Amino acid sequence: MSDQGMPPHSASSPSDNRTGSMDSDAMATTVFAPGEPIPDLQLALPKPRKSTAAKLGELFSAMISIAMLAAVVLEVRHLQFHDIFQLIPRKPLFWMVFVAYYMVGPASEWVIYRYLWRIPVSGLAALLRKLVSNELLLGYLGEVQFYAWARGRLNMVAAPFGAIKDVTILSALTGNIVTLVMLAGAWRLISSGAFGMEGRTTFLSLGVVLFTSFIILLFRQKLFTLPRRQLWIITAIHFARTLGFIGLSALLWHVVLPEVGIDLWLVLATLRMLVSRLPLVPNKDVIFAGLAVFILGRDTQVQNLMAMMAMLLPVSHIVVGTIFATLDLFASREGADA
Repeated sequence: MSDQGMPPHSASSPSDNRTGSMDSDAMATTVFAPGEPIPDLQLALPKPRKSTAAKLGELFSAMISIAMLAAVVLEVRHLQFHDIFQLIPRKPLFWMVFVAYYMVGPASEWVIYRYLWRIPVSGLAALLRKLVSNELLLGYLGEVQFYAWARGRLNMVAAPFGAIKDVTILSALTGNIVTLVMLAGAWRLISSGAFGMEGRTTFLSLGVVLFTSFIILLFRQKLFTLPRRQLWIITAIHFARTLGFIGLSALLWHVVLPEVGIDLWLVLATLRMLVSRLPLVPNKDVIFAGLAVFILGRDTQVQNLMAMMAMLLPVSHIVVGTIFATLDLFASREGADA
């Protein structure tokens, strides 16, 4: 057969040469000599734009921070720091127990949201801000601020409102149950008049606690959004937090007045939580101070202790609030400049 229809093996068209040249250039590798600096290649990537929701969340956080600083200024005006410093113990153990007492609330909530959302350790700072906002500004404003914090991290949770609502409702319900149990246990002491409360006030407070608990249980299927198993676990954590408050309160007072047995302090801590949970009861601190004097009989020491604790907690809220509000304002300013 003739070989005229077949191109010779050595022949190549110009286009084939160009293609081969381009392929060889594309696969070429640049080799740098030892010690020769490698050029820094930078890619100009467009900066991601913040969504409107993220901007509104940052604006809301900045407004809360400014309001918190204003509340701090107002609170500081009414405090007498000289008297506070005179009453505060110098024992390191006292401060260790006080920090644990102050952190038991935010720490228990962090355990809950860690269980629900797997939030990082930084979520503890957001829960501290929630505590301070509720104490210095307005009740449940901290929940709104924490919702904005969680909403800005959609990679952790898609719909945080339902979980925050359930945790808040369960906290109130758990507190009501504990109050009813303590009322039943201390009824003989209450009926004796040692509390300094009228019978009508006590029964009205008891009615409010029972009514709110009944409403929550009656509409539980419409109120709660989390599965039943998670609701039971959250309730157990709330109960553990309540026991932690009572135990740490008793230990804190025992460090200040070690001559009083810790068993008596546990009784007083339980009664204090009972008084603080009762609605429609004015001057709760005064009532508890009178109750402590009635049980212990140490007028001056107990009054100084209660006065010191009554001033130390607001000062702690002021310090924590000032730190976080300042950090939030700097963070929002840097975010606006970016």
